[in-house]
Amino acid sequence: MNEQLALLPGRLLAHLELTLVALLVGTGISVPLGVLVSRARRLEQPVLAAAGVIQTIPSLALLAFMVPALAAVGAASIGFVPALLGLVLYSVLPVLRNTVVGLSTVDPALIEAAEGVGMTRGQRLRRVELPLAMPVIVAGVRTATVWTVGTATLSTPIGAESLGNYIFSGLQTRNTTAVLVGCAAAAALALVLDGTVRALEIGLRQRRRGLVAAAIGAFALLYAVAAAGFARGALGGGARKVAIGSKTFTEQYILSRILAGKIQRDTGLPTEAVESLGSTVAFDALRTGQIDAYVDYSGTLWATVMKRSDLPADRGEVLRGVRQYLLEEHGIVVAAALGFENTYALAVRRELAERLGARTISDLVPSARSLSIGGDYEFFQRAEWKTVEQRYGIAFARQRSMDPSLMYEAVRAGEVDVISAFSTDGRIVSFDLRVLEDDRRAIPPYDAVVLASARLAREHPEVIEALRGLEGKIGAERMRELNVAVDERGKSPAEAAEALLREL
Repeated sequence: MNEQLALLPGRLLAHLELTLVALLVGTGISVPLGVLVSRARRLEQPVLAAAGVIQTIPSLALLAFMVPALAAVGAASIGFVPALLGLVLYSVLPVLRNTVVGLSTVDPALIEAAEGVGMTRGQRLRRVELPLAMPVIVAGVRTATVWTVGTATLSTPIGAESLGNYIFSGLQTRNTTAVLVGCAAAAALALVLDGTVRALEIGLRQRRRGLVAAAIGAFALLYAVAAAGFARGALGGGARKVAIGSKTFTEQYILSRILAGKIQRDTGLPTEAVESLGSTVAFDALRTGQIDAYVDYSGTLWATVMKRSDLPADRGEVLRGVRQYLLEEHGIVVAAALGFENTYALAVRRELAERLGARTISDLVPSARSLSIGGDYEFFQRAEWKTVEQRYGIAFARQRSMDPSLMYEAVRAGEVDVISAFSTDGRIVSFDLRVLEDDRRAIPPYDAVVLASARLAREHPEVIEALRGLEGKIGAERMRELNVAVDERGKSPAEAAEALLREL
């Protein structure tokens, strides 16, 4: 708990900053647009329909869409900006709809009276219509506030720090304390902001200027605190920190801390973690210099980045091809191959494997149509899975995509029969699963490799040299032990990483 609470101020301030800026921008767009729509009724249905369509897009998908969209125009594609844009779009509908409704409910007699005393359309809007509609508009802001606080927790996979860092990492490492701290902090923040907006709504409805001023002052204070914290975090270190990325599973959290510890001990340079990134998001962030290093896998790079479907006979040939391609095409340096392979593998409960007589994927083919398979979010869209389907002619009765942290629990509980396991995951042993041999070599090798950006190689060759010191230092069995220490024994990724660094 102490470890999680130590992280709370920074993550809470980042979440608050993101939420308040998104609400400010979203309200600044929605209210004028609502006024325009109320003046041109033919626009009402198409504009509200468009806002409704945006609202129906799953929030995580909307946030993730911002990454390639910004990358296409050469803008910063991970972190604060894409998260902000996604949250702004998601906050538009309630404020826009309430603005239209609020203006439409103003008593026509009052508007007629305003016209009778010679008010222009602009004066009528500012002095009569908006003040009367403001309580309804603020009620829409109140709804948008709660939505935005909740949705902001989903900005973690696109590299924006928030309270979602607690939730994503906690789910993957089975750290319920982290999940509870993240959820409690998000709920508390939503209550505070909702209460502040409610005070503003009451003040406007009851014409209590003091309450309105207090609510506005509270928002200004919250924003000032968040902005100051954000600026202090951005500027406090002087020189830019070495940004270490990680994907969304236990092994990646451990490895990112190993890289950070190695860099700090060998070079003295400060580092920062950019956690829980999507697979392609992590690579794009490295390619564009938004992160400096992370661990990826040769098979992922071969199939997803290089778009290669052929599979060389030699595992080393894949690694050499990846090194050459990344350096020539993107200037990315493969600083070290860590010494273990974490490949995708189909795994089943041992009792089911014995009942089916299955030791290889080929053995599973005759029974597959009566079985269900679970995979992580991206597995069934990856080239490797398509190759498995083609080479084995295998078809399951049902495919279920789920969070990797839940996948192993699902197969143990019998909710699925087969999963796309990771070969170094400690839960394979602890859950008594059998990994099926890929006898037709459909899945490429997955050597864990340390990737470093072109910027890092150019500006800090001493960091590249430090990372080269990890070459061949982590075997598959040792990596599995580190994963078990976190997943089963309650150790934190930092503690597991520290244990390895002491050995080195």
